[in-house]
Amino acid sequence: MSLNVIEKKSFQFSIDIVHLYKKLCEERREYILFRQFLKSGTSIGANVKEALSGQSKRDFLSKMNIALKEANETEYWIELLISTGYINKENSILCKCKELCKILNSIVKTTKNNCES
Repeated sequence: MSLNVIEKKSFQFSIDIVHLYKKLCEERREYILFRQFLKSGTSIGANVKEALSGQSKRDFLSKMNIALKEANETEYWIELLISTGYINKENSILCKCKELCKILNSIVKTTKNNCES
């Protein structure tokens, strides 16, 4: 899998997060919970972008690991928003987040293995 794929997917995911955040704020006026969701969801792509211009493999690994942590946090917020009725299960955002988690997890594992050899 090309690193361009994770860059494109994480950027598109950030766009989806921003659109959903705006919609939720307009409809529900619950800013604190939604802001956490916005921050972690858009941080994924920002950390991926930083990783791709990392100074070393270790720097790359560190930033990708942060992106993975942010993706896991975002998955939590999405599941919470679904469980509390703010968004419905049919919304594809959870599937997209889980996909990002899988890709990032794979990148982190592969990079760790390459750094150890």
